[in-house]
Amino acid sequence: MSEKGILLESGTNEFEIVEFSIGPVSYGINVAKVREVINPLTITKMPNVHPWVDGIFTLRGRVMPLVNLPRCLGAESSTTSPKVIVSELNNYFVAFLVDEVSRIHRISWTSMEQPPNIANSEMVVGIIKMAEKMVILLDFEKIVADINPEMNEKFNQITSAAPNVMDIRKNKTILIAEDSKLLRDLLLGTLHNAGYASIILTENGLDAWEKIEKLAATGEPIENKLQLVITDIEMPQMDGHHLTKRIKESEKLKHLPVILFSSLINEEMRLKGQSIGANGQVSKPEIAELIDLIDKLIL
Repeated sequence: MSEKGILLESGTNEFEIVEFSIGPVSYGINVAKVREVINPLTITKMPNVHPWVDGIFTLRGRVMPLVNLPRCLGAESSTTSPKVIVSELNNYFVAFLVDEVSRIHRISWTSMEQPPNIANSEMVVGIIKMAEKMVILLDFEKIVADINPEMNEKFNQITSAAPNVMDIRKNKTILIAEDSKLLRDLLLGTLHNAGYASIILTENGLDAWEKIEKLAATGEPIENKLQLVITDIEMPQMDGHHLTKRIKESEKLKHLPVILFSSLINEEMRLKGQSIGANGQVSKPEIAELIDLIDKLIL
């Protein structure tokens, strides 16, 4: 599957998913994370790997793990001819074994709903209701973090700062838009440890936009109340690109710095972020790079 031609006009609040299935259940993964769909290749078993990982294989000179998604989800596979989705997440190539890959859907983020709070729902980031079925969007970043603990470790890798820098940081207010509770908590803890004590947490772009609008409605310059926005890209109701576009098109808000912090940051998505005026873009989980950029923008 080619990356070219699949990225939508920036800031439309729409995205595309590749629909796939495991047993009778339909799932989705953002097209921007998918590099290609292939038939299974010969894998090499590795000792002491995570139980979800079948082994490793080589594709075009790149070695990557194969995650058995049915086993990861506790589901029964229903095919003898599975497919493999090759993806790139957080600059990390990983492949997922699935039963079948069906088609691509173009969807508005407003049609994606938060998952109900039930057992194992931490594996799910959203539910898309279609006319004839529901498609479950999985939290692939969490799956990758579970099999590769180095991802989470990077959230705690912050360099020490001089006392005067810490004093300045504590007087700055940052708004975070992030739909993953795991990542919200990690970001909050890490930014607090770095000295950024005043944090506004929101769960999606729409929630963030409403809070920013409320701050701007007081008539006081926004920079007196809020100094920076950090936003994920993939979120229910309103994505980070659309949120950024709204901020940058507003006379009251256009000078408010916005950083896109996402697992989707690659060459094409970086161009998309630049086209809507993002002040910086950092790939998860590079928290040290994120804090350096925050300092450059607001200290």
